[in-house]
Amino acid sequence: MSAIKRNPILAVFITVFIDMLGVGIIIPIFAPLIVRNEYGLMPLATSEATRNLTYGVLSATFAIFQFFGAPILGGLADKYGRKKILRFSLLGTFVGYVLFALAVHYRLLWLVFIARALPGFMGGNISIVLASLADISDPKDRAKNFGLVGMAFGLGFILGPFIGGTLGKIDLALPLWCTAALTLLNIVLVVIQFPETFVPSGNGTVSLLTGIRNVKRALKMKELDVVFLTLFLQAFGFSFFMQFFQVYLIKQYDFSQVQIGQMFGYIGIWIAITQGGITRLVSKRFSSPQILQVTLLGLSLSLWLILGPSALWMLFVTQPLVALFQGLSQPNLTSIVSVLTPKDTQGEILGIQQSVQSLAFAIPPIIAGVVVSIDVRLPIFLAGLSIFIAWLVFVFGFRSALYKQKVEG
Repeated sequence: MSAIKRNPILAVFITVFIDMLGVGIIIPIFAPLIVRNEYGLMPLATSEATRNLTYGVLSATFAIFQFFGAPILGGLADKYGRKKILRFSLLGTFVGYVLFALAVHYRLLWLVFIARALPGFMGGNISIVLASLADISDPKDRAKNFGLVGMAFGLGFILGPFIGGTLGKIDLALPLWCTAALTLLNIVLVVIQFPETFVPSGNGTVSLLTGIRNVKRALKMKELDVVFLTLFLQAFGFSFFMQFFQVYLIKQYDFSQVQIGQMFGYIGIWIAITQGGITRLVSKRFSSPQILQVTLLGLSLSLWLILGPSALWMLFVTQPLVALFQGLSQPNLTSIVSVLTPKDTQGEILGIQQSVQSLAFAIPPIIAGVVVSIDVRLPIFLAGLSIFIAWLVFVFGFRSALYKQKVEG
């Protein structure tokens, strides 16, 4: 335990890993629960279009509530400290997973909505963890340290979907009970091992409308406006992919929950390799703006490659590229935001970032829930298009002498 206290980055890594392991476990069962008609969560006579739209709205529910909850938790973390609010956030997430398990067991669709809304509102833990990491990182080291968090994210995605798919074959509620247990374990570990990285100010106010104000502020913030717009477009596009890739696998290749889990586990391997190793190596040679000029374009093209010939082997070629470019893009965007942010407002600004991303995650599932009934490939096409626009915005809009000054100074 003392070793972890001497190395707070390790404590951050463990917290993110367990959190994302729980998230990953849910992935293989979520889409089949709604899209397939054999699980009894919706009447057998429910049309395919209605199922697609319901899945889209359910996917959006988490992000909509996160849009309102995450900035509140970020502000509270600045006011009262990272550790205390992180515990509170994880407790809400735990209750949400318990409700989700009960909803699946008793086939209660209305309870599924509540079970996704509560962890969404309380799920600002990643922004708190990123603020903690920013507290202990020098500007020049932030991209690689955020990449380490990405490695924990990837490792969670390697094991989580595989476990979820396997347990879901036994009982669809079992992965959710497992996730609840992991979240409870995470709470215990945070209490014992997670260090307080910030001396709280005790100042500041929070409001339910903070998320809306944050988006307005993001678009007006000098030096950060282009970065936040890029973040929005990148997250907007990637949400199409992440939320509806499972649906694509079901409808295009008739994947079971076990096969979905294996595919996302495969993606997780490449995310872990990228953010745990490649990101750190690339960050030593190139700045975050230089990296993003390549990776955002690469990500958009990689997503469009998925829509090539409908052969299963193509998925195993394209997914490492998606993981590589996404794995390099996300930590470097976060790094730029963090470097341009004063130390005493890291939680607040990263909360604004979370608001921007949550809004971006909330809209695409509803759009995709409609257009996927027209063509199963449309959500992925829109994913690539949005990220291509993000690349154009960043390449032609980002000009920050302040960023270079802070990194070099």
